[in-house]
Amino acid sequence: MPTLRTQRLTLIPLTDDHVDLEYELDSDPEVMRYLTGRAATRAEVERAHERRMDVAPGFGFWMGFAGQDFIGWWILRPPHGPDQPDVEGEAELGYRLLRRHWRRGYAKEGSRELIRYGFEVLDLDRIFAQTMAVNTPSRATMTSAGLTFARAFTSATDYDDPVAGADQGEVEYEITRARWLACSPGGSTTAAAPPPAR
Repeated sequence: MPTLRTQRLTLIPLTDDHVDLEYELDSDPEVMRYLTGRAATRAEVERAHERRMDVAPGFGFWMGFAGQDFIGWWILRPPHGPDQPDVEGEAELGYRLLRRHWRRGYAKEGSRELIRYGFEVLDLDRIFAQTMAVNTPSRATMTSAGLTFARAFTSATDYDDPVAGADQGEVEYEITRARWLACSPGGSTTAAAPPPAR
């Protein structure tokens, strides 16, 4: 995984040195509102970290910084789970930001760079993102990053303690390589990133 850069962000591949930052993020109940509905414990974050480190080559989690200031993380990973059919050439986009950095355009900026990386470097055909239907801020970010509504669905996961709003279902947004190329002058949405590490 390469380090990626945008006008304001440096996106660094996740390492074991980042666990404290992951905990800072996931321990905020507002950040986790549409995910688990509560703050994560340290033990939960450590288990999540192990899963985040176990990804296919070229995919993974990137920790985003503006200068020395931690902003949040972004993810690009192959489809997984019951609501994501395992289709070659596709990947899921995700993001999670500290509350103090919300509504400043960082989520869109980092997402656009991962979309560029996914199409230019990983040679993907389609990138998608999913969230709860009631999560209007995340849906707005998906749209601003260039994704369009693909489908609404009911999650196949049976939660013991559903998050408020889960009864309204989930949504998926997408962008295809063809649409990205058509909408991106020169085939790039952001500042050029360094080549991937060999």
